[in-house]
Order: sequence, then structure tokens, then C-alpha cells
Amino acid sequence: MASEDAEELTVTSEVHHFSKEDVIDGSEGDMSTISQVSQQIDKSQEVEDEDLFECILGANGQVVLWSAKRETVLSRFDFVYPPYMTSCEDSKIMKAVVDADGDLQVTRKNTLHKKEGVVLIEHQSATTLDLVGEQVWRGALFLADFILHHPEIFKNANILELASGVGLTSIVAGMLAKKVVITDVDRGDILTLIDRNVERNRELMKAEIFVKEIDFYDHATIDETYESLKDISVIMAADTIYHNQLTDQFFRTILRLMSEPPNKTMYVALEKRFVFTIEDMDTVAPCYDYFLDRIDWLRCQNLSTIDWTIEEVPIEFKQYFIYEKTRHLVLWKIAAELK
Repeated sequence: MASEDAEELTVTSEVHHFSKEDVIDGSEGDMSTISQVSQQIDKSQEVEDEDLFECILGANGQVVLWSAKRETVLSRFDFVYPPYMTSCEDSKIMKAVVDADGDLQVTRKNTLHKKEGVVLIEHQSATTLDLVGEQVWRGALFLADFILHHPEIFKNANILELASGVGLTSIVAGMLAKKVVITDVDRGDILTLIDRNVERNRELMKAEIFVKEIDFYDHATIDETYESLKDISVIMAADTIYHNQLTDQFFRTILRLMSEPPNKTMYVALEKRFVFTIEDMDTVAPCYDYFLDRIDWLRCQNLSTIDWTIEEVPIEFKQYFIYEKTRHLVLWKIAAELK
């Protein structure tokens, strides 16, 4: 586990660099935005009125509602639906239209209607290191883009997400999959936070959803979840790599899960985080370097029973969510074929 000092360190995701002082004036348009988002809040929560939330501009221009009372934020993550997910009505060939003078109106490619959607996520704006899963990180949005871009992988699949955090990526997977098992360690408010976010976004998803605990340090939690896992064929994880002891346990969990039928393919999204070290006298990404070391370790495990295919995935897929898609985001594919 992380050291006591590390667990007390407060960290903030790059996704939400917003100031609690930059409250939008209550113009009619702004209040209507608050109202629209507030209407989506889970009815079971104790929300006294809309004034509980202040409307704040997020780093990427997204709507953020901040509750001073509960120290949580409720954020809209806007996205554009891929063409294959729009309705038949939206994808019909447009009929010729003429104006009042009888002249043909030309519809240009960049003015065609794009169907937009919203994922509504409750999360923390800052946490200690051991509760970083209660924030939203870039890797989750990056993996969500990959899911939307590759329906041939995720459509009607039985999917498991490890270290799901607040559940954003699993919710997006639920738009395509047959079943999604959303897991994390039962620490802080994380599992109930996932439950609330699933309910907020229920109308987006077609998949059957299960929220369970899997603790990388306690594989008894895998045994307890076995019935939900026995038909899983796709595993995914985003931004789970931030200290080496956790990375060790993460890979041991991957090995345990992928050693059991059916054959599985895993997608791991993460961001290289660089620091300057005196030892190297250079800017390095030590957590990512250790991740690569553990990739090499995994390639050598259970070779008598597993054929491994492990490769970095090209990231030139389309972006559907609004965030900074930096060159430091990477995606790995790990496939295990049982002999």
C-alpha cells in the first residue's frame, strides 16, 4: 500500500482545474443550465433545492455544479454520438430543399446535424492519494473514446472494469455491451458513488449492470464475485498506475483473471506522468517505466497454459468527449488465449 504520507497528500485531476471563486452570475441562461442538470440528480439524494449548487466553468468549458455543503461536484461530460449510434431518422439521406425563390439550398458536410449526449457524473474535486478513484481522470475519457470508436469489440460483450473509479468508462461501455461489471476496492464512498452515477445515466445504457468489489490486494473478492465474472470476455482499466506496489498487485490480478476461461482481451489506458529526478538528471515517467517492466513480467507467466498477445494500440481513433487528448496518453492491449 502507499505510505501514510502519500495517502495524506491531496491530489487533483487535470480534468477539472476550475476555481470555486469563478461562480457564474445568475443570468437566465445560466440558471436554466443549473436547472437542466439538477433535474437529472438522483431523486433519492438529499437535495434541498437548486441553490445547494453553484454553477462553475470547468477547465474544458463543461458545466460543473459544486456543492459547498457536501464538497462534491456534479459534472456534465458532453460527447458526440458516433454515426452508427444515431437513429435511422438521423441518418436518412436528406431531401433536396429549395428556398422562397425556388433556388436549391445546399447542405454542406460540416453543417450536418450531429447527435450529442451527456454523461452526468458525481465525483470529488480533490482527494488524498488513496481515494483518487473518486475523481475523473483523462484516461477514463480516453478509454471511453476508444469504446465508442470500436463497437466491433464492445457491442453485446460481457465486460469487466477494474478500478472503475466513479464509473464513467463503464457507463459508456454500457451503451454498447450486454453486461458490465463495475468494480473497485470498497473504500471511502466509491461503490455508493458508482451506484448513484449508474442510476443517473440509466437511460443511456442498454447493458445489465453489476457493481461489485474487487480488491487487488485481496483475491478473495474475486472469488466472491465469481458468478458475475464467469462469462467475461473483455476487461478494461483506466489510469490505475500511480505507485509501484499497486502496479504489482494490479498485474497479479490480471494474471488471476486471465488464467480462467473464457479467453479474454484487456485494454489498459493510462497517462505517462513525468517528473524531474536528481538521480536521472532528466524528466522521466517512473510509474510508466515500471508498468512496462510488469508487462514484460506478464509475458513470461503461465506459458504452458496461455498464449499471450501484448501490444500498444495506435491512438489515432476519433475523439468523442471534450478533454485534452495529450500525446502522453497510451493504450495497451493484453490478450490471453488459453491452451
